[in-house]
Amino acid sequence: MIYDQRLPRCAIAIGFLLGAGTANAAIVKVKVTVQNLAPVNSVSFAPLRFGFHNGTFDAFDNGAVATNPIISVAEGGSGSDWFPAFQAAERNAVLGSAGGVLTPGASATSAYFLVDTSVNRYFTFGSMVVPSNDHFIGNDDPLEYRLFDMAGKLLINQIDQDASEIWDAGSEATDPINAAFLQIGTNDSRTPQNGVVGFDFNEFSAYNGLTTAAGYVFNNSLVENTGIYRISFLTTAVPEPASWAMLIAGFGLIGSAARRNRGHLVQKSN
Repeated sequence: MIYDQRLPRCAIAIGFLLGAGTANAAIVKVKVTVQNLAPVNSVSFAPLRFGFHNGTFDAFDNGAVATNPIISVAEGGSGSDWFPAFQAAERNAVLGSAGGVLTPGASATSAYFLVDTSVNRYFTFGSMVVPSNDHFIGNDDPLEYRLFDMAGKLLINQIDQDASEIWDAGSEATDPINAAFLQIGTNDSRTPQNGVVGFDFNEFSAYNGLTTAAGYVFNNSLVENTGIYRISFLTTAVPEPASWAMLIAGFGLIGSAARRNRGHLVQKSN
């Protein structure tokens, strides 16, 4: 007489299901890192405002009049109207910020955000470029950056921006006296421009030789393909609730099978 030490079939099945469940988890933790790649003494950036979402929220459109949501980013870097508009358009979007004022060469990393990638597969962002009156970076197409597939796999590791991708909101006239991030500027003052959103990095030359709030003397130094900004993503899988339920059930079944095996001897024929 010997004990039958074969692994119960229920345990094999449970192990397979658990492995499949965690490998295909749709819930992930996401950490966002931002880097200012601009030349020394060139442009800085306000905090990055962003959202993981389903592709509905459209922050602005090239060639259209800027609305309050993107103006709050472009003229003051605050997102005070951008976040509420985002949340109103997509109740289940995951919204956040990364970094403070990011000077040339600096970087910052956000906290982790819990994202259901079966719902929020897309990424939208905005950040004011300073010194300026109303310049910013961001995506005008809400479907431009699909970060995840349905299983939670990261499809885009980083988003790079160059000088040619800087937007002018067209909402405030260029004037150093009213510009943000200059020691001589008063950001709360503005002269309406009544223009439309469009690409423009040439206006930064208007701030050359002026001292920034960070203490460096501004020098534009931007040409069309100058790299200025990078957004990177780091993800960690989170098992779905169903996987945890299977895990608990699996332990119960394995324990039950083990108790039955301990209590019975199996006669083996020679």
